[in-house]
Amino acid sequence: MNRREFLLAAAGAAALPALSFSGRLFAAPTTSPRFLFVFLRGGYDCNNFLVPYSSDFYYESRPTIAIAKPAANNPNSAIALDANWGMNPVLRDSIYPLWQKKQVAFIPFAGTDDLSRSHFETQDNIERGEPSSTNGNYRSGFMARLSSVLTSVPAIAFTNSLPLSFQGAGKDIPNISLKGNTKANFDERQSSILAGMYKNTPLASAAADGLSLRSTVSMDLQNEMVAASRGAPNASGFAQETQRIATLMRDQYRLGFVDVGGWDTHVNQGNVTGGLANNLHNLGEGLAAYAAALGNEWNNTVVVVVSEFGRTFRENGDRGTDHGHGTVHWVMGGKVNGGRIAGEQVAVNQQNLLQNRDYQVLNNYRDVYSGLLARVWGLRGNQLQAVFPQAKPRDLQLV
Repeated sequence: MNRREFLLAAAGAAALPALSFSGRLFAAPTTSPRFLFVFLRGGYDCNNFLVPYSSDFYYESRPTIAIAKPAANNPNSAIALDANWGMNPVLRDSIYPLWQKKQVAFIPFAGTDDLSRSHFETQDNIERGEPSSTNGNYRSGFMARLSSVLTSVPAIAFTNSLPLSFQGAGKDIPNISLKGNTKANFDERQSSILAGMYKNTPLASAAADGLSLRSTVSMDLQNEMVAASRGAPNASGFAQETQRIATLMRDQYRLGFVDVGGWDTHVNQGNVTGGLANNLHNLGEGLAAYAAALGNEWNNTVVVVVSEFGRTFRENGDRGTDHGHGTVHWVMGGKVNGGRIAGEQVAVNQQNLLQNRDYQVLNNYRDVYSGLLARVWGLRGNQLQAVFPQAKPRDLQLV
C-alpha cells in the first residue's frame, strides 16, 4: 500500500462510527425483516401532528397553537387524511407521500397504562415492556428479550449508551452515538485566554460576565436535554444521521433502536412554525431519507415511532402544552398496511378526555406490538410472552 492509499484508508476509518461492543459481527440474510424502534423522548404533542380537525373542541382548546382546518388555498392548513384527521403540513414533502403510498399508519389513543406523567418513569415503563402493575426488572428491556427470542437477527442501538430497551439480552449489543456536541463553545482554557485579552481594559467586566453567562446558559441547555431527552440527539441530528443508520440496517443489522430528544414543549410550542414544527419537519425528513436509502429493502422493513406520552389537550398559559397521557404511534414500511388510522378510537371531545385533560389510552402499546411482532417474525404464545409478559396481543393487521 502506497502513502496515498494509506492516507485514504486512514481517513475512511476515521470517518466510520465508533461502535461500542466486543462481540462478533453477524451476517443476516439480505431479505430478512428489519425492525427499527424510534423513541421520541420528551413527550411529543401528537395533537399538532395528527390534527383532529373535525373537532370543534380542538379549536376551542388551542386558541393560539391550533392548526387550521384543511383548505386548498391555505398551505399552512392541515393535510386531510380522512374526514376527521389531518397531518401537520410541515410533513407534506416527507411523510405525506408515504401515506399516499399506503406505507404509514397512525395509531391514536396509544400508549401505556402508566399515569405518572413522569418522563423518566414512563420512558422506563415502555423500554422495560412489562406490566405497570409489576415491580419489574430495570435491567431487562423488551428489545433485549426480543433479540434473545430471535435467532440470527443482529441488533444495534444508535444511542450514546446502551438503552434500557436492549439491556439484559445475555449477549453483546453494539451501540453507536449520534449525539452532537452540546458543550459550551469555549472551554475553560479558551475562556481564560479570552478574558485575559480584555484584562485591565474597560471591557474586562463585560467580557468576564459574557463568558460566564455563555457557560451557564450552555450548561442549562445541556441539563435540559439530559433531563427530558436523556441525552438523545435532537431531530436535526437524527435527520443528518439517517443515511448512516440506513446503511448499517441494510447491510448488517436487523433490529435497531434510536432515540430523538427535544419534544418537551411547555412554552411557545407553535403550530406550523416553532420548536415542535421544526422537530416534526426534521423527523419526517430523516424517516423519508431512511426509507429511500434502504432501497428495495424498505419492503422488508418496519419502523415504529413512539413517545412516552402525549401532551395536555388544552394549551397552557405559556402557549405550550404540558405532560399528558395518550399519544399517536406511527408504523411505517414498504409492506405496511398503511394509509389509514388504526386501532380503537373515540370522538375527540371534552367528555372523552382522561381526567378532563388528556387523550385516553385505548391501544396499549404492549398489546399492539405483540400483535405486530407476530406478523413480522411469526412469534407465538410463549415467545410473545417472553417479550411482553402478560400482554394480550392485538392484531391490527399493520403488515
